[in-house]
Amino acid sequence: MSAASVRVESVTKRFSGHTAVNNLSMEVASGGIFGLLGPNGAGKSTTIRLIMGILQPDQGKVVLFGSDHGSRKLSQRIGYLPEERGLYKKMKVLDHLIFLGETKGISRADARRRAQDWLEHLGVSDWALKKVEDLSKGMQQKVQFAGALLHKPELVILDEPFSGLDPVNAQVMKDIVVAIAAEGRTVLFSTHVMEQAERMCDHIAIIARGETVVSGSVAQVKADFGGRHVVLGFTHDKQRAEGILADRSLIAHLDDYGASAELQMAEGADPEQLLTALVREGVGLRRFEVVEPSLHAIFIAKVGPDAAVAHARAGAAA
Repeated sequence: MSAASVRVESVTKRFSGHTAVNNLSMEVASGGIFGLLGPNGAGKSTTIRLIMGILQPDQGKVVLFGSDHGSRKLSQRIGYLPEERGLYKKMKVLDHLIFLGETKGISRADARRRAQDWLEHLGVSDWALKKVEDLSKGMQQKVQFAGALLHKPELVILDEPFSGLDPVNAQVMKDIVVAIAAEGRTVLFSTHVMEQAERMCDHIAIIARGETVVSGSVAQVKADFGGRHVVLGFTHDKQRAEGILADRSLIAHLDDYGASAELQMAEGADPEQLLTALVREGVGLRRFEVVEPSLHAIFIAKVGPDAAVAHARAGAAA
């Protein structure tokens, strides 16, 4: 097994009587993509700030690359994109990236070359000589993303990196994250969108109320959750299915999306029983598939109803 790039050991952080992170432990192995998942307010950003040394834990410790001396002494090995974007708005885009590169020990000439390459790759090269304040928020985010990667860090830490991006630009950044991991580098990113993590991550930790509720490889987390899961797609109004979907002797849990649904079969119930019942009632189906549980379903089941409601609202606003 690869050595850990990050180890968070029994870390607790309090603010004015509020416990933001409570005895949290997790390990991020070197190489691959690790997802720190949870609803808004779960403690994700606080955990990342503790890893980055921006905050100090009240208890426990953070170990980076086997050292507990703090991230500031290791800054040239780490790239960081904070949740709160912070750029000097009066600076020109290219000058800003050159400046960020120089703070990481890159020569000015090399920083200029790398910055121009990144701006071209991200589709922002036409704005290189414009002031940062002239860019849209999405373009500013891409510039700061480039700044986090300019020095080719071993460990890349991204706090909600895709928030606020349109689908096209989000996909560009996702492709870059996947490419970084393919090079053998380590990516740790936080999100409250389970679908992103499911597609990208090798390992995850789900936290709620500052505590870890699930951690491990995505495959192992799904295997441990267990149960038989079915995805349904309806061809028209599913009114005829309502009685069946409400039968708790058949269905233990239901996530209803209107035109589709994901459900967990009750203990002892079989998907064939469900299919037979739906056909008997004349329910129009465009999809009936027995699947492994999604991270979304695991998240909803594990974080509890209060956090689930917060997550649903955040997803609707995204």
